Amino acid sequence: MTTADQQRSTLIEVPADAAAERPTQAPQLRLDTASVATGFSRALRPSGKRLPEHARRHNRALVLQTLYTAGARSRADVARETGLTRVTVSDLVADLIEEGLVVELGQRESARPGKPATLIDIARDAFQILGVDLSDAQVFRGAVLDLEGAVIERAEVELAGATGEEAIALVIALVDRLAAAASAPVLGVGVGSPGVVDDAGVVRRAPNLGWTGLDLRARIRAAAGVPVHVANDANAAVLAEHATRDGDDDVILVKVGRGVGAGLIVGGRPLIGGDYAAGEIGHVVVGTDGGPACACGKHGCLEAWLAEPRLAAELAAATAAADDDDARAAARDTVLREAGRRLGIVLAPVVGALNLAEVVLSGPAELLDGPLREAAVETLRNRTMADVNRDLRLRMTTHGQDIVLRGAAVMVLSGQLGVS
Repeated sequence: MTTADQQRSTLIEVPADAAAERPTQAPQLRLDTASVATGFSRALRPSGKRLPEHARRHNRALVLQTLYTAGARSRADVARETGLTRVTVSDLVADLIEEGLVVELGQRESARPGKPATLIDIARDAFQILGVDLSDAQVFRGAVLDLEGAVIERAEVELAGATGEEAIALVIALVDRLAAAASAPVLGVGVGSPGVVDDAGVVRRAPNLGWTGLDLRARIRAAAGVPVHVANDANAAVLAEHATRDGDDDVILVKVGRGVGAGLIVGGRPLIGGDYAAGEIGHVVVGTDGGPACACGKHGCLEAWLAEPRLAAELAAATAAADDDDARAAARDTVLREAGRRLGIVLAPVVGALNLAEVVLSGPAELLDGPLREAAVETLRNRTMADVNRDLRLRMTTHGQDIVLRGAAVMVLSGQLGVS
């Protein structure tokens, strides 16, 4: 790694009334951003050479991915590690340096005779990313992140029950605040939204926000003037989980918030479904015993058992009826274990069909990490092949509350640069 001074491009100046300013335009990049959209239609990480008709864009991403994950390398190192020719690498690197995406760091120290190689790396401080998380029931959260997913600045706006156009206005205001806080050109905006979101950034259905057929990507881009990538919040979250893994192994992430949804990556590719609704497990009816009424009109949906507002209300009612601390603890345990059992019932066929070894949970740890998680694991093991799923793990994500924000940053990196 090099110093920030070596890596940073010229910073933008933020005026005193920066809240009214729009995001700084990133220098024009030579990637066909319309063709990659959110990156959900392809593998997240390039891994080898391509045919000539697709080669340049793919090989460009391959060079960037190598530098992004491995750090400073010489051009010869990059050629060796990617399998590209030195001439191809030199040509691509020249373009990337011109665009401000790659920087030369100076010569490598070497005891060998001859001219030392010049090291190059991603210009890690040259751009920043705006991430937006719309999944919380109370607030819209946002952050300015660097290219490695670290949060630089945070902002949030109170939702206060806003829906429809009022909610959209809050999203735009949040993006404006984040743009004003950015200290480098903005590479793009990534948004994780509840509901069914297609690969054009249209929110087809988000009942809790009153959105139907909303072209959220176009609305934000018109206001912000930079590339925008929008995905379902659980699909964004699973990208953050996948980005911290070394390989392209399969992963399912269940996100619990105002609703319940799952994001899946199988064979290194996000799974979104033909109608963009893969992972919409929240409205799967669990069992045949009825259950709580759901906002969708059915009874017994997983969301009616597990969504944070419903689960918190059920816990409050159960503990209020208890006479002492022991009774309250027992009532709490009963509610959480039943919710966990319902989660396990829904996940069992998914785990069995995809032969998954790990399920990741994202949401309020005080509700999920304990009796609920334990009951879900027990149910999963009881309802799947014991020999195959003996080592099945169900754990909490290590990203905490920032998982959607970091996933949003991954969307921008994948969509704009082809790296993850």
